[in-house]
Amino acid sequence: MRVFRAQFKTEFHPHSGRETLLQTFEEFGVASEALKAPPADEKPWHPFRSRGDFEFSEIALEAALNKGQVDKLLSLIARFTKHDITVPYKKEQRVFEVYARPIWDWALDLLDNLLLAPHFVWDAQRVYKHNGTNFERFFSEPWTADRWWDIQSRLPADLNAAPLCFILYADKTKLSTHGTVKGYPVMVRCANLPVDIRNGEGIGGGRVVGWLPIIEEEASEHGKPGFINFKRVVWHESFVKILLNLEQYSKTGYLYMCYDKIMRWLFPVILILSADYEEQCMMSLIRGVQCKCPCPVCLVPLNELSDLSKTFAIRTAKDAQDALAVYKRSKTQGEELLKSLGLRAVERDLNHFSTVIHITFTDGNKKRDLVLQSFYAALNALDRRSCLEGYRLLHVICSYLELDSLIGLDVHMERTIAMIEDELLVFGAALKDYVDYVTDMSSMEGLKKDWNFPKAHLWKHAPRDIQMKGVARNYSTRTNEKLHGPLKSAYLLRSNGKDVAEQVLRVDHHKFATLLLRGRLDTLDEQCRLEVLGDSALDEEDNNHNITFDGHVKLGSPQRHVSFRKKFCDFINTSLPTYGYELMRWIVIPVDFQIHEHRYLRVNYENSVDWKQSTDHLRSNPSFHGHPRFDCALIQLTAERAVFVRLILMFKCELPDIGAFQFALVQPYTAGVVGGSRRIDRDLRLTCVKAVPRADSIIIPLKSFIRGTLLFPDPAHQGEFLVINHVDSDMFLCMKSWAH
Repeated sequence: MRVFRAQFKTEFHPHSGRETLLQTFEEFGVASEALKAPPADEKPWHPFRSRGDFEFSEIALEAALNKGQVDKLLSLIARFTKHDITVPYKKEQRVFEVYARPIWDWALDLLDNLLLAPHFVWDAQRVYKHNGTNFERFFSEPWTADRWWDIQSRLPADLNAAPLCFILYADKTKLSTHGTVKGYPVMVRCANLPVDIRNGEGIGGGRVVGWLPIIEEEASEHGKPGFINFKRVVWHESFVKILLNLEQYSKTGYLYMCYDKIMRWLFPVILILSADYEEQCMMSLIRGVQCKCPCPVCLVPLNELSDLSKTFAIRTAKDAQDALAVYKRSKTQGEELLKSLGLRAVERDLNHFSTVIHITFTDGNKKRDLVLQSFYAALNALDRRSCLEGYRLLHVICSYLELDSLIGLDVHMERTIAMIEDELLVFGAALKDYVDYVTDMSSMEGLKKDWNFPKAHLWKHAPRDIQMKGVARNYSTRTNEKLHGPLKSAYLLRSNGKDVAEQVLRVDHHKFATLLLRGRLDTLDEQCRLEVLGDSALDEEDNNHNITFDGHVKLGSPQRHVSFRKKFCDFINTSLPTYGYELMRWIVIPVDFQIHEHRYLRVNYENSVDWKQSTDHLRSNPSFHGHPRFDCALIQLTAERAVFVRLILMFKCELPDIGAFQFALVQPYTAGVVGGSRRIDRDLRLTCVKAVPRADSIIIPLKSFIRGTLLFPDPAHQGEFLVINHVDSDMFLCMKSWAH
């Protein structure tokens, strides 16, 4: 049963001088407080001086003007600086070009934007939700986690000091169609803004602030430690140029009058570095995937990466500094010590950030989707009788999907973090069982036996990461990977293939998007509304905002009038009274009675993860883009029972002397809930439901819909379907609750 009122507690950092808040659900404002509409902009073309300037800029963007025209145009927007860095290699001084935009200037632009200013958060918070027994802490935004609290504790208490936190992302990408031209952009986002704003593509979203040099490995230098160390020195020397001014202000602070009329000393902090494993090796100066300690976060030995039951010491900057000090005194002793730590003999220039840097692995969206689909598709092929290797692998994938869903929650309670820690042990045990079997007992060739690689170990740090930095979407690479497409387009459409960094930075997609959105959208919540609508924008009726919801549901895509009598007549007379309608007589449906069919339904529901409103878009359409689509849903059949159904028909009608109604004809999956009754269901934590015959379909009010669901036909059993738990986080937690 969903709880719609709850008690929340917010403790603010002592330096803030703010008292602890106790609030109801409505007062706490979990329903997307960050996206409430800012005041309407009376000059929608700002920062352009006139509408004409704005329209000219829009035309230039759409027309892909030549270099001279673009240079004149973009001189109004943003400037970048080219830095030359010199790094010695084999008694030769090599020069590299680094392009950078001042991060601090960009941050001040955000602070001066009246649409964004009200949304900045300065003080660390510890937030709690009452679970019926006591207050349970939860983690979401970076400022709700421990690292922000620790940083603020180290700032001067008597200066109204606050951290201005940044998330940096770096990753190489292929710009040309054939992959011969590569780019190395660096992206920044402001962690003081709510995630829906900072991870968006409009106002307050990320910006390209740098372009690092790419050093192609020469054949004669392949694998040589000297050349590998040289590349790392170039990377760190280049990265320092992108952090121009941040080092100074991180020590002295920067006095700024904030939107709330409070003068604050702002101290810049690189809170998170987000990258895939190759870039992590560069950032943390570890030796790579085959070194003695290949994890950038802890000192786990190479041969124990897959053992998630053990915990190893976390890497610290002091350990690296001490090892480098030994190396300076004795290269032989120092090299041995550095090898034991998996580090390279390269000086660190970012030690003043060392206590707040964090790195994370790529999330591999496409591979994750493939694993989810292949798991259900393989259930019939990799059964316990015919393929013990495959059946054991399914155990591993099952636990992998559980961990992926748990770690990906947008809000984490203390209990969900504990669930991650428990599932890590399950995953480790399943992986060990699989490896032991294929190593000692299987005769099948080509199976992977060595699972000691970094990504098998990465989830070990997820609970700590969440407690220190908030939920995974704060530091996931997923958001920034979308940048590669616009950069590739900028290279192909607006450059001549020469001086790539200079030209692509001049046509920074995100800066253009920011400026244009200031003219096109009056409010931030309007932008988010357009994103939420998704494919429902295909329905003309749904775009008519004068049509209101009936409770939490709304019909769309109206069709021709249809008529069916007997089933509907039986429903009206036998079931309608159970929904609170008193019938004084038996209702006879006239021969010419008509109902109005609809093929689209939008369902709003309270998400059990973050308690905000989420939306599902359901279809009942015999030809949706050329294919039949009849979606499934979870409905409240009775006060005590929720069941799965498949849509057949959605309609509204007018009953004489009674009123207007909205109904759906559905096929229930109540012929037997067999999840857990078979061994495969218990082993792989499957929930299986069975459909009643189509002739036994029922009519229900649309108000009984809870949310949409995804069911997969069980390939081994006709008429039975597997509930896809991992389609989204709310469904995942709902099924967890159901299982208990």
